[in-house]
Amino acid sequence: MKTVPSSLVLAACIASAMLAPAHAAPVKAAPDAVLKLPFQKFTLPNGLEVIFHIDRSDPVVAVNLTAHVGSAREKAGRTGFAHLFEHLLFLESENLGKGGLDKMTARIGGSGANGSTSQDRTNYLQTVPKDALEKMIWAEADKLGWFINTVTDPVLAKEKQVVKNEKRQSYDNAPYGHTMYVINKALYPLDHPYNWQVIGSLDDLQNAKLNDVTEFFRLWYVPNNVTLVLAGDFDPVQARKWVEKYFSEIKRGEPIKSMAKRPGIIKQTVKLAHEDNFAKLPELTMAWPTVEDVHPDSHALEVLAEYLSETKRAPFYKVLVEDSKLSSKVQIANYTSELAGQFMLKTRAFDGKTLDEVAAAVDKAFAKFEAEGIPLKDLNRIKAGLETKFYGSVSSVLGKSALLAEYNYLTGNPGYVETSVKKTLAVTTADVRRVYDTYIKGKPFVATSFVPKGKLALALSGSGKAEVVEEKVVQGAEDAVDPSANAAYAKTPSTFDRSKEPGYGAPPAVKVPVVWDTTLSNGMRVHGIENSDVPLVQFDIAIDGGQLLDKLDKVGVANLTARMMTQGTAKRTPQELEEAIQQLGATTNVSANTEDVRVSVTTLARNYQATLALVQEILLQPRWDEKEFALIKQSVLSQIRQQEADPNMLASSNYSAIIYGKSNIRSRNILGTAETVNAITIDDVKQYYSANLSPSVARMHVIGALPKAAIARSLADLNREWKAKPVSLPAAAAVAEAVPAKIYFVDVPDAKQSVLRVGYRALAVTDADYYPATVTNYILGGGGFASRLTQQLREGKGYTYGINSNFSGSNNAGPFTIASGVRSNVTLESTQLVKQILQDYAPAYTEADLETTKNYLVKSNARAFETSAAKLGMLENISKYGWRPDYVKDREQIVKAMTLPKIQSLSQKYLDPSKMVWLVVGDAKTQLPRMKELGFGEPVLISR
Repeated sequence: MKTVPSSLVLAACIASAMLAPAHAAPVKAAPDAVLKLPFQKFTLPNGLEVIFHIDRSDPVVAVNLTAHVGSAREKAGRTGFAHLFEHLLFLESENLGKGGLDKMTARIGGSGANGSTSQDRTNYLQTVPKDALEKMIWAEADKLGWFINTVTDPVLAKEKQVVKNEKRQSYDNAPYGHTMYVINKALYPLDHPYNWQVIGSLDDLQNAKLNDVTEFFRLWYVPNNVTLVLAGDFDPVQARKWVEKYFSEIKRGEPIKSMAKRPGIIKQTVKLAHEDNFAKLPELTMAWPTVEDVHPDSHALEVLAEYLSETKRAPFYKVLVEDSKLSSKVQIANYTSELAGQFMLKTRAFDGKTLDEVAAAVDKAFAKFEAEGIPLKDLNRIKAGLETKFYGSVSSVLGKSALLAEYNYLTGNPGYVETSVKKTLAVTTADVRRVYDTYIKGKPFVATSFVPKGKLALALSGSGKAEVVEEKVVQGAEDAVDPSANAAYAKTPSTFDRSKEPGYGAPPAVKVPVVWDTTLSNGMRVHGIENSDVPLVQFDIAIDGGQLLDKLDKVGVANLTARMMTQGTAKRTPQELEEAIQQLGATTNVSANTEDVRVSVTTLARNYQATLALVQEILLQPRWDEKEFALIKQSVLSQIRQQEADPNMLASSNYSAIIYGKSNIRSRNILGTAETVNAITIDDVKQYYSANLSPSVARMHVIGALPKAAIARSLADLNREWKAKPVSLPAAAAVAEAVPAKIYFVDVPDAKQSVLRVGYRALAVTDADYYPATVTNYILGGGGFASRLTQQLREGKGYTYGINSNFSGSNNAGPFTIASGVRSNVTLESTQLVKQILQDYAPAYTEADLETTKNYLVKSNARAFETSAAKLGMLENISKYGWRPDYVKDREQIVKAMTLPKIQSLSQKYLDPSKMVWLVVGDAKTQLPRMKELGFGEPVLISR
């Protein structure tokens, strides 16, 4: 999917497309120079294409291996193979051994071996400290050339269960999860490679045989179908030698034929309806076949999609949201893949509204566009945002590696991105109208109606039944698997001994950013980091209080206040404010959180002053528009309604209520309830704003390409105009005495997974034991694939797609939580295994576990502050907890001082399963009766 035009060269002509907003400082012109992301590309004799990009800003390197194979290369009846391979390749190879790259990642301090599969490609990527680069090149080569012998029938059987759990979690057990399955089945003929989903079908996954796996690997995982990208701080001469050493002897595969471009075909409009077990509101999705990625028309289609839906002046917002009041939002996007594309519209109607009403409003919105077209002003506004989006996409070495790989497999030329941006900037109003007439106007489409169970009358008239295959939950349906046995095979030959893992390079120096700070006379504290990697400024203003200052009988006021603050100012209507921000290429958001209301901003450095002026208006002169207040309330009520059927939201809300107690505001949904939101008036919002938003409790964090002096000068007006007032923040609530473990169950009939939350209210960040407890948790569930929970429940048993544990807190004690979604028919077995892991954790913890923990937590500091988000998080910790700017060094000393007895003592104190809440959200009919066997008494059924 491509939603933002990607580029490695951005022409300065973007600035000429920008307009100066009224009442704000003028937009500064872009410099004449163009931004370039230089790269080197070479090809090995075996066909492997290699791309280097040098970035010395942090001592890290992103390693990205992209195979030009996705679900489009699969056979009918064997769908899901490309994605299954993404999983298998992490498990083992001949020289990496069991645990594969995941195990090595923990030792070297990597960001976590990750991957993704699309219709067209599969990638494997992570960021590592620069001293581990040779290790990564060795490991990636081992995956490509020395992998397939390690896949056995038990390994395949287990991983099939993991992938099926992913399908259940992401599609089968999620509201509206089957929408794309239904759309693509109707949009593409049976023999079209986009007819099936990337995840595949449960039956096809189950039927996969070892011979199928071997055939797929030998056909597609060959050097002449792979791109390797290295982006970061490394010596390109040495890196090339390593690439040649480890990859050159892998044999070239058979020639890979390109697939023909092939758009979807619809001869007449198709309407399909599905009663969704997890939906509370009716949702309409419409899709038209369009063009593939890099097609000349894809750029104008992208602009069309953004114009139709993304702003308050957009035709669909005007008609469906403001005028008809049928929905809170309409999403429109042009999705492009290598062979075809689709223009998609999605909107979720308010409770009780029919999708026939929505479809009639859709027609009106299209008619409005046909009558008015796209104004030049709006076309220029859309182009203005491209520069900021581009810089955001290249703000990390991992992002850069992804762009280079993407355009290389699409066109063979990573530099094609320059052409992509130029084509978007060249789009005219006539182009936008032309593509609408060509692909949308009067053309047949696919329309799906996903409605709550028992409410088929809400679906579009004339809809047929969507064919959705839903899994039946059968106890004991899957055989137990044991993938731990070593495979017996003749090792693949090599010209040198690959079994010896390369050593580390020179240790990288951890670059702790230089932090500056100042305090304004109105009380606002400001912390900043000057960072010139990209010409952006990102800042947030955290105003302490947030939901904590809500009243229990009117929970939701903080959220409504935050949302209202961007709905116009005293000087500007909501639409005018939105346009002024977008014409600067900026984004501004105000959100309410449990402990603060936060203004978050990204802007071009040259437009920082103008953007700050708008933020000042938002903070000091909110409009309190009655019409917008009514629209936002309806939107929030719709959100609350949908959450009532979402298993993950049910787990979160009930878990909070149990561990905090209903008298604690932290136990409540920040949105409120339908009852409390309906009771809130605009006067409540005004009162919250007047009483609680003060610079005396505000903290500003700034990252970007401006020095302290420039930031300090820019805040003079805000300092003068924003007057301080006393705000009383609630004191930290005491933690109640631990109580015996108890099982709670929330019934979601016919759930395909059970969502688990296990834990209790534990520690505050400021407690002396908090970080040592976090270190202790690394091997339990904080270390990804290095953790006991993942290794046993996912890798050992295939019960889950993912499981983790963590301590989370602030100045107040927060919970220790184990979270997972498990296959429904092993709910009891999963909780029993979690209980056993917790009971055994202290006695089973070894010196090797401690060494792995120390290696990861110390070595990962090399990449701790690479991104702007990481730097903002650092400033948040400094301003909120009073930590020193080099607190990472203090933490490093804590890690180095940890001993086995200390870990065991902390485990016994903070990881006692007999003092935890055990919450299950799943199918009570089949799973509740069994839960008593966990040994914590009779389960308590919580009503919804």
